[in-house]
Amino acid sequence: MDPFITCENLVKIYTLMNDIEVQALQGLDLVVHRGEMVGVVGASGSGKTTLLNVIGGLVRPTGGLVLVDDQPLFKLSAGDLNRYRRDEIGFVWQQGPRNLIPYFTALENVEVPMMLAARSGRKARRRAEALLEMVGLSDQRDQTLSTLSGGQQQRVAIAIALANEPSLLLADEPTGELDSETSENIYGLFKRLNRELNLTTLMVSHDPALGHHVDRVIAIRDGKLASETVRRERALDASDEEAEAHFEELMVLDSAGRLQIPRSQREELQIGRRVTLEVVPDGILIKPVDNGDEAARRTAASEPVQLDGNSRWRRWLAAWRRSR
Repeated sequence: MDPFITCENLVKIYTLMNDIEVQALQGLDLVVHRGEMVGVVGASGSGKTTLLNVIGGLVRPTGGLVLVDDQPLFKLSAGDLNRYRRDEIGFVWQQGPRNLIPYFTALENVEVPMMLAARSGRKARRRAEALLEMVGLSDQRDQTLSTLSGGQQQRVAIAIALANEPSLLLADEPTGELDSETSENIYGLFKRLNRELNLTTLMVSHDPALGHHVDRVIAIRDGKLASETVRRERALDASDEEAEAHFEELMVLDSAGRLQIPRSQREELQIGRRVTLEVVPDGILIKPVDNGDEAARRTAASEPVQLDGNSRWRRWLAAWRRSR
């Protein structure tokens, strides 16, 4: 498959007030293939929205490499970056007012991106009408924001995002303010457009049902890609022609071979800062180190030390020597 998005060792650092630095992306590696539909999940502050902003050209990376359709974003001039955002990226945001101009009709809203790209006129009007029909809102073309439901507003937002025929669609929590039934309809629309237009799509969401609507889900933890959940179709039995979706979570190694083990699993297995790796017939076995000596050393070190030759100092010294 043809890689469409490539991120290698991607770093983004924000400088806040009082010169405090926050590292939102910490060496993230990612490959998204052309025409793929990928979900992005992670806890608040994990870096998922920052990733979308970097790929969308809204912020520049601090370090690393990001290629979109063979374009190195960090090398683009300000003018080229404006053109990239306008012509090649479609954005859909969670809040309807951020997607729409409230005093414009649905049709006029869809025409705005084409006007900014100097494509106004009858051709632009026909395309706006066709896009509203594509998202199932041709009968709402003359309605303004206040008269549209939340789901209808998001459909208009999707039509706006497609106005300039982008090759990449980025959606940040597009169903975050919708009920479950409306969310299902919006997911179905994204999926249909992805297939019909071969539109590479990245979608950030907290919705646990996201995996049922995309090709794979990537999880970001602490600014790095931690795991991927892929959908695999399997037949119910040997004679059954239909298949059910089976989801498999795979841990991801970065370009330096580093692996993120979730905190919950580390705590459950009592994994500290060190592990052993053992090559077994099926792969590599990771085992926690016996922390008996280390625990004894930490416990002894936490006790008051009196350098007068008493038994407490001797026990601490003996434990320390055993740990070396």
